[in-house]
Amino acid sequence: MTMTDIIKMAALFLALNLLVFWVYFLDKQAARDGRWRVSERTLLLLALVGGSLGAVAAQQLLRHKTRKEPFRSILTGILVTHGALAAVLILSPQWRLYLLQSL
Repeated sequence: MTMTDIIKMAALFLALNLLVFWVYFLDKQAARDGRWRVSERTLLLLALVGGSLGAVAAQQLLRHKTRKEPFRSILTGILVTHGALAAVLILSPQWRLYLLQSL
C-alpha cells in the first residue's frame, strides 16, 4: 500500500463521513419543518458502512436523535465496533509490518 493509496482511502473516508453528516443535517431540517424524513434504518446503515464518525458528530452537534433509543445505543455500538476494528488493524504486528514494507 503506497502513500497515495493511503491518501485516497483517507479522502474517501472523509467524504463518506461528510456525506453522512449532511444526510443527518437534512433529516434534522426535515424534522423541524414537518417534511419527509430519512428512516432510522437508513441513518444507521450509513453509519455502519463507514460513516459512524460523521453520524456521531451530527448527532452531537445538531442534537439529532440524542434521546431516541435504541437508535442511540446502536449508533454507539457501531462506533465502538469501528474503533475496535481500526485498533486491531493498527496494532496488529503483521499489519504493521505489511504497512511499513509498502511505504
